[in-house]
Amino acid sequence: MKRLILIILLSFSVTVGLFAQGPMRVSVPDYPFTNFDRNQLIYPGDSINMEHFFDKLDDVLFTGKSHVSIMHIGGSHVQAGVFSQEMRDNLLNLLPGITAGRGLVFPYMSTNTPASYYVFSEGDWSYNRNAIPFDTRLGLAGASVTTSDPDASFCIVTRAKRPRDITPVFDFNLVKILGYGDNENIVPVVHYNDMVLQGTYSEEEGSYTFQLPDFTDSLYVDFNKVPGTFTVTGVYLDNGMPGITYHGIGVNGARVDSYLKCLDLERDMRLVNPDLVIFGIGINDAAADTFTKEKFIRDYDALIEVIHKVNPNCALIFVTNNDSYKKVSRRRYEVNPNGLIAEEAFMELGRKHDGAVWDFFDLMGGLRSMQQWQNEGIAQADKVHFTNAGYCLIGDLLFNALMDRYMEHLKNKNR
Repeated sequence: MKRLILIILLSFSVTVGLFAQGPMRVSVPDYPFTNFDRNQLIYPGDSINMEHFFDKLDDVLFTGKSHVSIMHIGGSHVQAGVFSQEMRDNLLNLLPGITAGRGLVFPYMSTNTPASYYVFSEGDWSYNRNAIPFDTRLGLAGASVTTSDPDASFCIVTRAKRPRDITPVFDFNLVKILGYGDNENIVPVVHYNDMVLQGTYSEEEGSYTFQLPDFTDSLYVDFNKVPGTFTVTGVYLDNGMPGITYHGIGVNGARVDSYLKCLDLERDMRLVNPDLVIFGIGINDAAADTFTKEKFIRDYDALIEVIHKVNPNCALIFVTNNDSYKKVSRRRYEVNPNGLIAEEAFMELGRKHDGAVWDFFDLMGGLRSMQQWQNEGIAQADKVHFTNAGYCLIGDLLFNALMDRYMEHLKNKNR
């Protein structure tokens, strides 16, 4: 109740601040080789679904009674977690008290864990991901970890790895462990202080649900030490609070069709139930010599069909590929011209599916600009990925573009 009263008391001052001080933006450095002056969401088609999303965001900010679910899905740019964490932090810092559940996370053990939480594990585990041939049943997270070790366990701590002046605290009291055993006797159990908690299995969700007696920021899971194998495909952390949940779904090397191979994609999508999806998939598709715009669009059509089956009003933001290079020898790189083709494809997808396009390829400077980003220390030497500073910059730019559009929504609504 105190939280709700605080939100209501602050809502008026927030509204005044929005109109008196201009858009709620964060400051970003400028570079002479970029086109940051063109930072905006482009609508090749209709913007009605984005307006639905903004209406729900209004309720979060001005009544404190609603909840919005944002899903950011992609490859290694998203798995690293810095880009999505910057977006998450900026959104949750719009107003005190709007931090809802942490949402869908994955217990990465043999690869890089996103920047916003820690994972510790014991025992023998095998890892599968959708970007390479796999032999387990996968869901929305696009990955799995499997164990037959009776002493295997893992722990997730929802505290950010990188220190911030203001870092949201992701406490939770509801846990859903997505996964399956090779027999009905092997199940996950959650340890909370001195208690061992048993979960309730839902066949519809493919999950074991645990209601914790209090809020916490850490989760310790092991299994009931019976013979068998158990596969974990995701962990959902919730607190039942209104506000904003920002899910970062990323798999190193993933293409659009990588997610289409995940049999439980739609099932897990219903758990996340996104109001807004930010697409960051495409850099790995365009790295292939066989890349074509036609197949790229077809694959995206199929993925969007799943999303709109779950929520027909879900808003979409397509992030165009960054400029990138291909390594052709030990010391020589050549620019990848497929970035231009992907840019055209994203514009067509935005028109076809009434989504917004954030043309990052243009903003960063277009073809061959990646070399200049590397020279400035905001892109890595592989000329595909960015440094932490670069990912933070990208997150700030996208946040500003989203807030500029939100300001237009508020002004139109109050005319």
